Amino acid sequence: MIRRPTLPVLAGLLLAGLLLAGLLADGASAADLPPRAAPPPPPVLPAFTWTGFYVGANAGYGFHGGSSSFTDATYGTVTGSGGRGGFVGGGQIGYAYQLTPDAGWVLGAEADFQGTGFGRRGDGTIGSTPYYGVAPSLDWFGTVRGRLGYAFDRWLVYGTGGLAYGGGSKSPYASAYPYTLPDTVRLGYAAGAGIEYALTEGVSVRVEGLYVDLGKQGTGATVYDATVPAYYGTGRSDSGFGLVRGGLNYRF
Repeated sequence: MIRRPTLPVLAGLLLAGLLLAGLLADGASAADLPPRAAPPPPPVLPAFTWTGFYVGANAGYGFHGGSSSFTDATYGTVTGSGGRGGFVGGGQIGYAYQLTPDAGWVLGAEADFQGTGFGRRGDGTIGSTPYYGVAPSLDWFGTVRGRLGYAFDRWLVYGTGGLAYGGGSKSPYASAYPYTLPDTVRLGYAAGAGIEYALTEGVSVRVEGLYVDLGKQGTGATVYDATVPAYYGTGRSDSGFGLVRGGLNYRF
């Protein structure tokens, strides 16, 4: 005798069939969809490079070596007045070319023009009598230099060297000196080194040390004028000076 399924059994079979039909339909729908595309890779930023023109400004401290006093061959020790250093500042323009991006050698050329506050004429005293320097002052100087450096991404370490020139004004006591005075403009050389860091793609800061040699001025005889009384002479002849300066550049 065959027993008929009860109502609960029929309900269970119906539910199972509905579930199986739903699963088959979902599988068919998923098979009809196109495959999902892979997400795009993140953009690759270009490597930083120091190549380009730049202009900037700088300021620092310049100084002569040694003491401000010196010995005159005829009259003895000249005790200098004031210090041997002072402010220096100006501007620069240049071009750099990096051989390989990100890291590598950097070639360049730079010209700068500076005003000085330390190019005094060498005034002082001999004993208690005034000594007036009649040599021209150094009021300004400039350089035209090559640069060779190595870049570590945004850091640049470099050496530099080239032509230097400078000049100033005549002494107010020049007319009291009967001998030939040194020229107001001189030529020489400059050499140094520095380190630079790029804050952004277009702005960088630097610290630089430079030695500038404009040659020794001719040393003339000291003259004593008893009517003043005062001594007049060309002062101490320094062959060069050093400077340490910081700078800010805007790169194109």
